Amino acid sequence: MGAYIARRLLLVIPTLLGILVINFALVQFVPGGPIEQIIANLEGQGDVFESFAGTGDDSAGGGEAREDYVGARGLPPEFIAELEKEFGFDKPPLERFLQMMWNYLRFDFGESYFRSISVVDLVIEKMPVSISLGLWSTLIAYIVSIPLGIRKAVRDGTRFDTLTSSIIIVAYAIPGFLFAILLLVLFAGGSYYQIFPLRGLVSENFAELSLGAKIADYFWHIALPVIASTISAFATLTLLTKNSFLDEIQKQYVITARAKGLSERRVLYGHVFRNGMLIVIAGFPSVFIGVFFGSSLIIETIFSLDGLGRMGFEAAVARDYPVIFGTLFVFGLMGLVVGILSDLMYVFVDPRIDFERREG
Repeated sequence: MGAYIARRLLLVIPTLLGILVINFALVQFVPGGPIEQIIANLEGQGDVFESFAGTGDDSAGGGEAREDYVGARGLPPEFIAELEKEFGFDKPPLERFLQMMWNYLRFDFGESYFRSISVVDLVIEKMPVSISLGLWSTLIAYIVSIPLGIRKAVRDGTRFDTLTSSIIIVAYAIPGFLFAILLLVLFAGGSYYQIFPLRGLVSENFAELSLGAKIADYFWHIALPVIASTISAFATLTLLTKNSFLDEIQKQYVITARAKGLSERRVLYGHVFRNGMLIVIAGFPSVFIGVFFGSSLIIETIFSLDGLGRMGFEAAVARDYPVIFGTLFVFGLMGLVVGILSDLMYVFVDPRIDFERREG
């Protein structure tokens, strides 16, 4: 098992290197970088990408305006040189790439272009909101889906199985953002019912509340975002649990246990449960990461939660490249580590699994 983990860890290196190369190419060579953004704002041109999209007033004569980089913009060369030095564009590309690799290896992703804070501090500041949303959504999905999936497997083909399958298919078909908007309009928008708060993770007077009131206020604010994030994970996990147990129930060792006179409950929880739960439990890290990444962007934006998803959206709109690609590097690393943790979870649940033998 140690050799297998070592090989998986070695595969992380070329993957992260690929992410670094893409990050560097986009930051250094794609139009619309920080210097172009600052110059466009100084000249009152707004979004620098308007000329590329053909929506700007001077799109027809764009080629003539770009003949002289400095003279056409009416900015002194010293100011342009100072901007290039500030953002590190005064050095050769190879030197900039090596410097970027060294910084990323030390988890130094630089500072935000438009905020006086480092990317690491910004991620740490926003992380609790996203972790809170992802963790509660995953836990609720497991608490509801596992018993429901087991019951559906035991009662396969019955009216209960058909009815719940219809509900699950509908829940899976509804996009998370559409369900979030529906909850927002019905229960927080004021058009129908004003039961839950419209935005934020806690109330403005949170610091003045007692401990019990703080807990209640926290769950009151996070109820709708968690429900919206849980819906798709709940449907997927329920069907996964049902199919896993249904496959185990039909195996020969279950038929033999029943023939020996064991009760259905003893067969289910004494023999089937461990094998059936193997893929469900081992998939916990990947499910959490899926909810954490997949739902954070839209759900946090809709409910105005100040987490990583909303931060990434705002950074993409402002083209704050250090924030965008610093978080992309961290998320990529987390995804690779979670893949290894999922394999370790398989071995923890069932020590009989040997990945080295399977690879050989």
